Amino acid sequence: MPQHTHAERTLVGRRGVLAGGAAAVLAAAGFRARPAWADGVDAAHPADGSHRLTVMGTTDLHGNVFNWDYFADREFGSATNPDDIGLAKVSSLVDAVREERGRGNTLLIDAGDTIQGTPLAYYYARVEPISKTRVHPMAAAMNAIGYDAAALGNHEFNYGIPLLRTFEEQLDFPLLGANALNARTGRPAFQPYVVKLVRFRGMRPVRVGILGLTNPGIAIWDKANVEGRMTFPGLVEQAKVWVPEMRRAGCDVVIVSAHSGADTSSSYGDTLPWPENASTLVAEQVPGIDAILVGHAHREIPERFVTNKETGAQVVLTEPSYWGRRLSLIELDLRWSARDGWQVVGRGSQVLNSNTVPEDPEIVALLKGDHDDVVTYVNSPIGTSKVAMSASTARYEDTAALDFVNYVQADAVKKALAGSAAADLPVLSIAAPFNKDAQIPAGQVSVRDVAGLYIYDNTLLAVRFTGARLKAYLEQSAAYFKQVSGVGPFAPDDVTNAPTPTAPNGTPDYNYDVVSGLDAPLTYDIDIAKPVGQRITGLSYAGAPVAADQEFALAVNNYRQSGGGNFPGVNTAEVLYNAQVEIRQLLIDWVTAAGEIDPTVFFSRDWQLVSNGTPVIIQP
Repeated sequence: MPQHTHAERTLVGRRGVLAGGAAAVLAAAGFRARPAWADGVDAAHPADGSHRLTVMGTTDLHGNVFNWDYFADREFGSATNPDDIGLAKVSSLVDAVREERGRGNTLLIDAGDTIQGTPLAYYYARVEPISKTRVHPMAAAMNAIGYDAAALGNHEFNYGIPLLRTFEEQLDFPLLGANALNARTGRPAFQPYVVKLVRFRGMRPVRVGILGLTNPGIAIWDKANVEGRMTFPGLVEQAKVWVPEMRRAGCDVVIVSAHSGADTSSSYGDTLPWPENASTLVAEQVPGIDAILVGHAHREIPERFVTNKETGAQVVLTEPSYWGRRLSLIELDLRWSARDGWQVVGRGSQVLNSNTVPEDPEIVALLKGDHDDVVTYVNSPIGTSKVAMSASTARYEDTAALDFVNYVQADAVKKALAGSAAADLPVLSIAAPFNKDAQIPAGQVSVRDVAGLYIYDNTLLAVRFTGARLKAYLEQSAAYFKQVSGVGPFAPDDVTNAPTPTAPNGTPDYNYDVVSGLDAPLTYDIDIAKPVGQRITGLSYAGAPVAADQEFALAVNNYRQSGGGNFPGVNTAEVLYNAQVEIRQLLIDWVTAAGEIDPTVFFSRDWQLVSNGTPVIIQP
């Protein structure tokens, strides 16, 4: 197992100009050398008397170092999803920007969600956990590339605070979180901001302040890890505290790295008083900010200007998609005067495309051993399957693949409740179609085959749930579907991912749940000709209508139970079981123990989409 010591990491060098020259590399990546905001003046010769600062940004890397799909065991990408991913690609773009702009005129920051999301990240959190001598691959890569700062993301807390602190210690740059507070003292539990000095030749250094803000939803989504230890107030509220302090400390420029989307929505509704996606609000309501690197929402925003309501100043926002697909460039023209010091006289942003560059061979060489270990792990055989199972249609029809997840969850809950006062409760389970590409092959089954069904690091709980709450829960889940007339045929996208007030860009697949029974079928129809809230019909358990006061034990993941998705009733229901067992590992362990997956044990068609009572036809 390769182990990278601190000394080894700091000796990793950066190479010079990429093959073909930096200008050619940047042009292929979509670089605009003459941004409209600069009055037609190019990067090498900004406005008279001014100097250009370039702040590069990444976000939501989610454990992606390489352009590799560990679940498919091949390079990432397909005809329908051609984007390349990973820090090794980003590193090549960073090299080109530094060569073009001058290393001393650039900074590199990140907006969070770094250490969760791939088997690579999981392996070094759970299988071979990082330690003082075993460095996280993301830390090794980001140190080698030369990041200046990173904000905390909500997924940084998924593996607990101790592992996060170990990761933090391995970084050669600060991990920022001005609104991640010590629950006892009310003071920041992480460094709130950092000041970087940028030196233009013959001029006084520019003091660039970078403020890190994370997501209030951490208090809900990772309640088990943070409750009583940390609190997460609103981004606007904490920015109003720290931006003035940064200006008083002499910052000439203030950049915010915010793990919070730009559209002012909240997946948790009014459960918290602070919005989940607040970057636009920060720009509007907090004076003194020049630019915001946006994260969390997994969107691509090349350039967006927001006017501060108090000062009228323009703040530029940019978000570089996710997984290393893009690199944001925040470009600020600065002018010096003896009276006013450094002032921002022009601003803008753009994104560069990682598809257009090769992976940085230094990053590949640095982490190839770690990557190979994970590939070996995920390809390890653990059992067999009698038939192939696919999750490709799980969004809109009952499938064996999703029933398998529900069966394993419900079976674990039933065994855990045996002998308790809740042992006689019928067990139900919820599961979401996390990964449309998940496939369980007929024959030999590996770790990656099973892990592909459950790509998040959620843990299993069980709550006491009534029939009335179950109906309300299913009604919210059914809001995932667009309202239709007629029975089709429809394409899948014609009926799924409906926009809602809390998901204006479309309800994500992970916020649609299928509910199944363990010892008897739970059956229902979803009538998508009806308005939201009136769609669940024929709800029955074991062939009898579900009564409002009927009680069940409902197997749920920690994201749902803590309020993720703002599903009604679940976060206030009595918790019957919570052993902090990861669901993905439950699936792997079940296959390992059983030796064989036989869908006849757990699969039956118990729900369907209908239009005014008639089954809907969907043709992929």
